[in-house]
Amino acid sequence: MIALMTLSFVVCFVMGIPLALVMGITGFAVILAMGVPLQLVAQRMFTGIDSFPLMAVPFFILAGDLMNRGGTTVRIIGFANSLVGHIRGGLAHACVVANMIFAGISGSAVADASAIGSIMIPSMEKNGYDLDFSAALNSAAATIGPIIPPSIIMVIYGVSVNVSVGGLFAAGFIPGIMLGLALMVVVSRVSKKKNYAMSEGFSGARVKKELKSSVWALMAPVIILGGILGGVFTPTEAAAVAVVYSFFVGKFVFREITWKDLPGILFQSGITTGAILLIISLANVFAWVIAANQIPVKLSSMFLSATSNPYVFLLIVNILLLIVGMFMETGAAIILLAPILAPIATQLGVHPLHFGFMMVLNLAIGMATPPVGVCLFVSCGITGLSLEKVSAAVMRFVIAQIAVLVLVTYVAPISLFLPRLLGFIR
Repeated sequence: MIALMTLSFVVCFVMGIPLALVMGITGFAVILAMGVPLQLVAQRMFTGIDSFPLMAVPFFILAGDLMNRGGTTVRIIGFANSLVGHIRGGLAHACVVANMIFAGISGSAVADASAIGSIMIPSMEKNGYDLDFSAALNSAAATIGPIIPPSIIMVIYGVSVNVSVGGLFAAGFIPGIMLGLALMVVVSRVSKKKNYAMSEGFSGARVKKELKSSVWALMAPVIILGGILGGVFTPTEAAAVAVVYSFFVGKFVFREITWKDLPGILFQSGITTGAILLIISLANVFAWVIAANQIPVKLSSMFLSATSNPYVFLLIVNILLLIVGMFMETGAAIILLAPILAPIATQLGVHPLHFGFMMVLNLAIGMATPPVGVCLFVSCGITGLSLEKVSAAVMRFVIAQIAVLVLVTYVAPISLFLPRLLGFIR
C-alpha cells in the first residue's frame, strides 16, 4: 500500500495536478485497493471540516476582505508612514510596519501581500525605489500575516494536532515583532547603500493626525487580540466579532462600503474559503490512509533510531520544512506533516506549542520562497516582474527570517513566554 501511495502521489504531483486533488486521488486509490467502503471518502471529507475552531477561517477571511474594501488598509499605511517615514528608506519601513499592523486583522499572508502591496509598491516605485526590491519586501513582510495573531494557519494547525489555538496565537506575538525588526534591519542596510528617500523629519503633529484618522482601524487588532488573549472569547468567536466590526467601520464610519459591494465581497471570501476547506477535507482523507498504514509509527521509529537529541531533531525538521515550504501550499503541508511530526517532537520533550509555532513560522517563510511562494506571485502580479527577478531580490529578506526561525527554534521562551504568562501553559 505504501508503494501505491507513493507512486500515485508522485505521478499526480509531477503531472501538475493541484495538491488538494493529489491528496484526494491518492487517498481514493489506496482506499479502493484496501477494499474499504468508498463511503469512507465522503465521511472523512466531512469530518475534516466539521470543527468549531475551523469556523474561524471563513470569518477571518471575510473580515480581512471587509477591512481592505472598507478603507482600513489606506489608513494603516498612513499611520505607519507617519511613524517611520523619516528614516532612510521610510516607505520601505512603512511597508513592514503596515504589514505588522494588518497582520493583527487578516491572519493571512496573501491578504496582506495583496492589500498592502497594491498601495505600497506603486508608491515606492514612484519615490525611486527599485521595483524588484519593493516587490520582494512586500512578499517577505506579508509572511508576518500568519505569525502575529490572529492566524488562519495556526487555526488549521490547532485543529489538525489538537493544540490550543489561543496558545499558538499568544506564541506568535513576540516572534512576529522580531520578524518585522529583522526585515527593517535589512531595509536599513539596503536603503543606505541605494540612498533611498526619506521624509523631511519626524512630526508629532502628523502622527497625531494619522492616529486620529486610523484609530478605528487600529482598534480592530486590539479588540481581536485582546478578546482572545484576555479570555473574553474564543478564536472562532473573535473572528465573528471581527466581521461585525469590520463591516460597521467600513460601512458606517469610513463609509467606503456600499450595500452593492457586499455580494462581491462575500463571493470573493467564499471562493477563498472554499479553496482552503477543499484542501483540508481532501487532506483528511489522505491523513486517514497514512494513519491506517501506520506510516506515522514507522516514521517515528525511523527518526528516533536516527537521533534522540531534540536539538538535532529540530534541525532536521527545520531543513525538511524549509524544502517542503518551497513546493507545497502551507495549509496542506501542515495537515499532511503536523500529525506525523508533532507526536515525535512531544516524545523527545519538545513542548507542543513550541513545536507547533516553529512549524507555522517555518512554513510561513515558504510563502516568500520560490518556486511556489504565493506571496511572490501576488507581488509579481502587482508589478509585472518575472518570478525569477523577484525571487533573486527576496533572498536577503528570507535569510533574515531564517535567522529569526533559528532563534525561535532553540530559544523556546521566545515563543512560550506569553502563552505561559496568559495561562495557556500550566
